[in-house]
Amino acid sequence: MEQQTLSIVLPAKNEASSLKKLLPVLQESYPDAEILVVNDGSRDETLEVSQAAGVKLITHAYSMGNGAAIKHGARAAKGEWIVFMDADGQHDPADISRLLERLSEGFDMVVGARDSASQASLSRRLGNGFYNCLASWVTGHRIEDLTSGFRVVRAKRFREFLYLLPNGFSYPTTSTMAFFRAGYLVSYVPVCANKREGKSHINLLKDGVRFFFIILKVATLYSPLKVFTPISFGFFVLGISNYFYTYMTAGQFTNMSALLFITSVLVFLMGLISEQIANLLYANTARQ
Repeated sequence: MEQQTLSIVLPAKNEASSLKKLLPVLQESYPDAEILVVNDGSRDETLEVSQAAGVKLITHAYSMGNGAAIKHGARAAKGEWIVFMDADGQHDPADISRLLERLSEGFDMVVGARDSASQASLSRRLGNGFYNCLASWVTGHRIEDLTSGFRVVRAKRFREFLYLLPNGFSYPTTSTMAFFRAGYLVSYVPVCANKREGKSHINLLKDGVRFFFIILKVATLYSPLKVFTPISFGFFVLGISNYFYTYMTAGQFTNMSALLFITSVLVFLMGLISEQIANLLYANTARQ
């Protein structure tokens, strides 16, 4: 494996108990790596534990969100390769070497894809499956785990999309789809996630709805026509159906049919314009 400088970024909010176990393992396994804990407004001993371990520390005065911690860590990291992993004990440090090995094969991002046994509940497993299918359709690539926070990236590539990343828990969703849109190589390595220590900061319903809208938002940045075309087609079908019904019952073409047809055309044209804007956006990013 080619030698690259390595940073390990750990966003942490009230994760003192798991960091006591995790940090010594990381320091022993990767003595030359920069280990960076982003303390996201913790109210426990996360700050003291990190200081005692002697790792690099960034502290938010108040909680800004997991995505904000990731962005702050990515900007501060000195390594050419960056490992992102949760500080709650879910991710096994032994899996890092497997992700790094795959990255060295020429990929730009390698994601630790959790198996079904690693999902916390049936509802979360079903939800993640739905998101994976939706994102796979939008990108045209098979996405095995859209929401996994365990990943290794080439720092230069990842920083291109920091402006797109939300401050909440959806940075994996946005970064994965942005990498695919930019034509960067993404791979998956199967991992088994442990049960997290402490209480999850994710609200299943609230964050689930947020994930859905973020996928749609990124989809409009990724390939707008894939979002606008089905909507346009839906209005067109409604227009045809309404026209057929009114023609058969009253023998006339109604204003409602005309409105539906016009809406169909307008939605399609909006998608076409959005597609051109998206192409320009990513073209500008590529030149930076």
